[in-house]
Amino acid sequence: MKVLVVDVGGSHVKVLISGQRVPRTLVSGPKMTARQMASGVKKIVGDWKYDVVSIGIPAPVLRDRPVAEPHNLGGGWVGFDFTAAFGCHVKIVNDAAMQALGSFRRGKMLFLGFGTGLGSAFIVDGIVEPMELGHLPYKKGTYESYVGNAALEKQGKKKWRRHVADIVERLTAALEPDEVVLGGGNARHLKKLPPKCRLGDNSNAFRGGFRLWEPKQVIGRPVEAHDEAGKGKG
Repeated sequence: MKVLVVDVGGSHVKVLISGQRVPRTLVSGPKMTARQMASGVKKIVGDWKYDVVSIGIPAPVLRDRPVAEPHNLGGGWVGFDFTAAFGCHVKIVNDAAMQALGSFRRGKMLFLGFGTGLGSAFIVDGIVEPMELGHLPYKKGTYESYVGNAALEKQGKKKWRRHVADIVERLTAALEPDEVVLGGGNARHLKKLPPKCRLGDNSNAFRGGFRLWEPKQVIGRPVEAHDEAGKGKG
């Protein structure tokens, strides 16, 4: 079965099909609608034949349906018929949950994605729980307003790193994970990792998308970490 994974971010959409190694990319941005995303993806993968699709989007998702519009994209995501748009069975999850699933090894794992915003997910006893920690109150704003991409550009790396360290410490103390995976495009700007942390890789989003179609790899149900999931990328 050929799985097409679509990782939707605030600045780019990245896609990869099982059996290929090199992702393809298109620009997203604050005006991109769900219809534009589907149309754009189908254009850049026209020569790829796929059976099913996994989509990770930066918004809350319930039963393969977005329940709120993404903060950093255009509208039209809630209620959009993704199955009709792609012409096959589609599974939709929160983008942080998809990357967390691809990063998971064992035990309790907190995933924090530092990109356009702050994505988050928690895996406990093999069950993936997407979270919206980025929108919790922090100082004069929210966690996301202090460690999102806009904050990095405004504050500079030094102050941004201090806020990242403080937020990771707070969330680690509250949730008590065995390990914390720091992912997203801006995680590379961290010089020193906080305790219990390891760097993730954006390619883990593709691994997570492939895992969604394995019998025991379902959001909200137990998952098992094993190396076979990574082989889908070729």
